[in-house]
Amino acid sequence: MNYLFNIIDFFYQKKKYSFLKKKIHSDISIFIDVGAHHGDTINEFLKIFSIEKIYAFEPSKKNLIKLKRKVAKIEKRKNTKVEILPFGLGNKEETLELNEITDGVSNTFNKLDFNSSYFKKKKLITTLFGIKRFIRDKVPTKIIRLKEFLRKKKINKIDFIKIDTEGFEFNILLGLEEDIKKVKFILFEHHYDNMIIKNYKFRNIHKLLIDHGFQKIFKTKMPFRKSFDYIYENKI
Repeated sequence: MNYLFNIIDFFYQKKKYSFLKKKIHSDISIFIDVGAHHGDTINEFLKIFSIEKIYAFEPSKKNLIKLKRKVAKIEKRKNTKVEILPFGLGNKEETLELNEITDGVSNTFNKLDFNSSYFKKKKLITTLFGIKRFIRDKVPTKIIRLKEFLRKKKINKIDFIKIDTEGFEFNILLGLEEDIKKVKFILFEHHYDNMIIKNYKFRNIHKLLIDHGFQKIFKTKMPFRKSFDYIYENKI
C-alpha cells in the first residue's frame, strides 16, 4: 500500500516541479525553505535550478539529524551553500511548543482538535492502529520573525520561499511585514481539514498576498489529504 502511495505522490510532486521549471528560467540566488523536514524540497529544487544560497529552517530535532546528513551529501556534489537554522518562524518573537508527530511530517505549533473526524483517521494510520503514540513529544522552540532574520543577514531580495509548517503559514508571512515585497515566488501548503486549529483561513493568506502585489499562478490538491499546494508570484 505504501508503495502505491509513493508512486502517486511522485507524480503529484513531478507536476509541481515541472511547472516551476517552465515558469522560472533563471538561476536562484536566495532560496528559503521553511519547514525543511529531511531536505527533500531542497534536493528537488537543486535538480532543476542552480541555487547560490539556501536557508533551511527546521525546528524538529529528529528531523534535523536527517536534514544535516542530506545537506552534507548535497554540498559535496552541488556548488550550493546551505545554512540550517534550528528554530521556527512566526509573526513575533516567542517560545512555542512544537508538537512532534510520530510520522515526522505533521509536526505543528498549532493545537489539534482531537474530536475531529480527520484527526481520528490520521491517528489510526499514523499510530499503526494504536501501536505508537500520535504526539511523540512536545518541544519548546524559539520563534523569530523572518523580517528580522533578513535584516540581520542583509538580504534585500529573495527569489523563492517555500513554507510547509502545518497550519502556521499565515503567521510566517505576517512576520515578513513590508519585506514580503522582497520575495519573487512563494510556495505554501494550506490545510482544509478540521484537525489543525488555526486562527486564519485561506482567504486571509490570499488577501495578504494580493494586497502586496502577488498573483496566484498554481494550485494542486495533495493526494489522500485535504490540503493544497499554492504558488504565488510577485508581479510588482
